Amino acid sequence: MPVAAGAVTLVMWASAFVVIRHVAHDVSPGAIGAGRLLVAALVVLPLVLRRGWVRPDRREWALLALGGVGWFGVYNLALNAGERHVDAGTAAMIIQIGPIIVALLAVPLFGERLHGWLLAGMVVGFAGVAVIARGSSSDADASLVGVLLVLVAAAMYAVGVLTQKVLLRRIPSVQVVFVSFLLGAVTCLPFAGDLPSIVADGGSELWWIVYLGVLPTAVAFTTWAYALTHTDAGKLSLTTFLVPGIATLVAWLTIDEVPPSLTFVGGALAIVGVLMTRRKPRVV
Repeated sequence: MPVAAGAVTLVMWASAFVVIRHVAHDVSPGAIGAGRLLVAALVVLPLVLRRGWVRPDRREWALLALGGVGWFGVYNLALNAGERHVDAGTAAMIIQIGPIIVALLAVPLFGERLHGWLLAGMVVGFAGVAVIARGSSSDADASLVGVLLVLVAAAMYAVGVLTQKVLLRRIPSVQVVFVSFLLGAVTCLPFAGDLPSIVADGGSELWWIVYLGVLPTAVAFTTWAYALTHTDAGKLSLTTFLVPGIATLVAWLTIDEVPPSLTFVGGALAIVGVLMTRRKPRVV
């Protein structure tokens, strides 16, 4: 069951990149983000009510705000806007740089050691992003904008991971994601002027947004948490490197889109860079 839960999570996360790419030119980044997060909040609300509310203190509210606005708000706005310029597989590859940013930020925030493997992995990983930027589009300016936007999303992912590392010491995970969903939705709403008309029309764009909220967001977080409680965290986290490949395959099968060959080289470099940051320094 843990293996199945992990596999389902990876497929759902990969499909999100493809769905966003599919609707990105017809729906604003804010509407995709706000709609997705509001749906996700409604799905997990019964779990929050069943689990009970743990009252956050002032510091925890600040961390919830930072994670909710950053990871779920700015992340969604940047990723959705970025996928107007780069394909789904390319976006999924760039997001994989997030763990390097997590490792870098953990040095000043949590006093973790800055070692040679971390520095080398950072260089290799960001070199991979540079290669992706070079090869992801024939329109160099549009490609660079898309890559930078998705890189912002990766940075916001890192912010969310670090805030949750502190929050989950005392607050239930379902409560953390519920509050984060709501704060992220509020962040996206000022940029979601087309959302009311999308809801009123009830067309395919609405149902793609509902899909994003239910499966890749609410359900995927639940199945991932289940897999995490029954599997070694380090080994499980390595499986996320399969997401770009799955996203590329799904995009090819459904919307006939494949990243340029140079993008695969950059994606491989980015993944190698992340793996290097996870090497432990030799203790003498």
